[in-house]
Amino acid sequence: MTEPTKRIRLAIVDDHRMLLGALTEWIRKAAADIDMVVAVPTWPELTIHPEFPVDVVLLDLDLKDNIPVSLKINTLKSMGVRVVLMSTYSEPNVVREALAAGALGYLVKSEDADMIVEAIRAASKGESFVSAELDLALNADEIGGAPKLSAQERRVMALYGGGEPVKSVAYQLSISEETAKSYLKRIREKYRVAGFDVGTKVALRKRALEDGILIETDTMHHL
Repeated sequence: MTEPTKRIRLAIVDDHRMLLGALTEWIRKAAADIDMVVAVPTWPELTIHPEFPVDVVLLDLDLKDNIPVSLKINTLKSMGVRVVLMSTYSEPNVVREALAAGALGYLVKSEDADMIVEAIRAASKGESFVSAELDLALNADEIGGAPKLSAQERRVMALYGGGEPVKSVAYQLSISEETAKSYLKRIREKYRVAGFDVGTKVALRKRALEDGILIETDTMHHL
């Protein structure tokens, strides 16, 4: 087992050079646990880079190189590299295909920078991370059941629903308060689309209990 403080070696492949530069700069400043070791605009440049293979690759889905994304994902997987895909759009079939091929994360480029970092961290632990907007598109045909939450979203919901203030949730999960708030926003949005209003802390707690995210102990005095 590696210790949790292990730094994550990250590569970004994106043919929009401005975005590549901005993301590189932002991740370097915002995430002390992530080492940006490769930032290139094409797939071949990634595979021949001296720092490759890395731990996680943030891969632009829209590279115009005619190499199937499933082939890229399989190549990376065979080398033990985790993949988070980024795209400017969220076509459910494309997302499903990418996740079926083994991508751990899928983000739209309009996502908060905080969430991009969280997706990289989740992938490095082998956890999946799909942006709230995409999750809704993917599961639109399953409305009526509980929405699919990522491992970290479940942790946030359990702590917050269990009575912890946002500050404490953030502290316990080693994330910023802003990120904890972003998670709560995503959780509420997912439930809203599934037909459940968890706008208040009481409603969110009730839902967390009903969906088995929070296990009821001696909580009668809270109710």
